[in-house]
Amino acid sequence: MTLSEYLQFISYTTTLEELWAAHTEQMAEYGFDRLLYGCTQHRTETSLGDPEDFVILTNHSQDYIDGFLHSGLYFHAPMLRWALDNDGAASWAMIGRLMSQQALGKKEQQVYDFNLSKGVTVGYTVSFNSVSQRSKGAISLCAQVGITQEELDAIWAERGQDILLMNNVAHLKILTLPYSAPNRALTKRQREALEWVGDGKTTQDIALLMGLTSATVEKHLRLARESLSVETTAQAVLKAALHNQMFIMEA
Repeated sequence: MTLSEYLQFISYTTTLEELWAAHTEQMAEYGFDRLLYGCTQHRTETSLGDPEDFVILTNHSQDYIDGFLHSGLYFHAPMLRWALDNDGAASWAMIGRLMSQQALGKKEQQVYDFNLSKGVTVGYTVSFNSVSQRSKGAISLCAQVGITQEELDAIWAERGQDILLMNNVAHLKILTLPYSAPNRALTKRQREALEWVGDGKTTQDIALLMGLTSATVEKHLRLARESLSVETTAQAVLKAALHNQMFIMEA
């Protein structure tokens, strides 16, 4: 797709699946065949929140995701540390410079060695601007095997602004689309009950509005809390809202 066609498509897509399929295909045209997008709404000074609450989109192998994300290596990745303190795009040539200066710590060296073993050594990282202290999003763009960092930097010098624009637009669109982490999707009834809570209704009000008993409403709310791994219904409403799982239009 041309830049205009891509932006048009992304503007009107209604699912993360459609968006991600189009984005991975578009990035592959620029030499990036493995992408890892992540966004958190639960960042603090010392944590990025529970990884289970991250919005994660990727076309890396499951083996890579298990080793990099699920084992916690991601938290020590040099480019992630850069992304947390900066906005914009950065070449992975930065890692080579840190290596030559012997500036990588033990944990960072482990990340480097793991990525080297998986062929994840050439690429760019894009860090998105945040409007909230609790949120941060970034995407790792890994180059196809056989492309050197110097060749990729040359591509970026010519087309980098277009690539950056497409990733920023994709990120902004992702923030508007419903996302359900594995095993954390709400049922229609659970979502409806949370929506009424969000509107300020009591359990008795919700029972009347949904045509259920108060005990059944409480059950739906309890299951919603369990699905979202939170302790209170207020937390459930917040988390569901952050992941755009409330007041969504049914297909």
